[in-house]
Amino acid sequence: MSSPLDLDQLKSFCAIADCGSFTEAARRVHKTQSAVSMQIKRLEDRLGYPLLTRDGRSVATTQHGEALYARARQMLRINAEILDYFADEDLSGSVRFGVPDDYAVRLLPVILSSFKRTHPRIAVDVATTSSEELLAGMRSGQYDLIVFTQGTSNSYGELFRTEKMHWVASQGGDALSAPVLPVACGTSCCIWRLDALEALNRTGRDYRVAYTSSNATAITSAVLSDLAVGFLPESALQPGMRLVDEGYGLPRLADAQIALMRGSHAYGSIYDALATHIINSMGNLDRSRHMEAAE
Repeated sequence: MSSPLDLDQLKSFCAIADCGSFTEAARRVHKTQSAVSMQIKRLEDRLGYPLLTRDGRSVATTQHGEALYARARQMLRINAEILDYFADEDLSGSVRFGVPDDYAVRLLPVILSSFKRTHPRIAVDVATTSSEELLAGMRSGQYDLIVFTQGTSNSYGELFRTEKMHWVASQGGDALSAPVLPVACGTSCCIWRLDALEALNRTGRDYRVAYTSSNATAITSAVLSDLAVGFLPESALQPGMRLVDEGYGLPRLADAQIALMRGSHAYGSIYDALATHIINSMGNLDRSRHMEAAE
């Protein structure tokens, strides 16, 4: 009978796959680089396939490594669940959490304040920035959990909410009536910007990108100030905005997909508690509450 795989080796392997570096992975798992290299050699010998490729300083998973990674994360999660089940202690610790600033103003205070009431001994350190920067920060080890608004284009994000995207304008403003539509949007790597501008191009609508920022609050301010029209998911709508209906000839936008990702180390009760709270809180949002922003 084959002996079971070594969870410690799997943990080191997942850390390397996460950050693309033996040196950084060794720091994350609190081992020397040579010890981590030996673990990977033993794991590859055990499975009979190369799991990682090295190109200069960067490291990537092979086809077999990619297949192992998904399964290894499942094993690490189950191991943490077993240990938590038999642990007799209150939940305490800290979680580094990243969330797009699209949701920081309206949703984040509500979600985290309710989490603090139910889990007073778990400290949540929060950073708000763009999804692109959050994903980069996850790779570099800055976060334990992130919410990102690019759906599951990243292999290990858990899609938990889909929202309709709306064209929005200032209530009572006239930007929407301009012959050349002024648009406020994110930077060139923003997936929502790419979708919206491609949709405008397909319809032949004359437009100009009048306001660009990686900061969602700045985009919102441009819309509310009637400098431009914009586009936002349902739960990011703000008071003072109006929804632009189809009568203005603007194209339908793809739905916003919201996903949660955790680092390969972030299994266990404190991470599960925050992840579950976020998913349940956003999953149970009352649609009418957010539609008030457009009334």
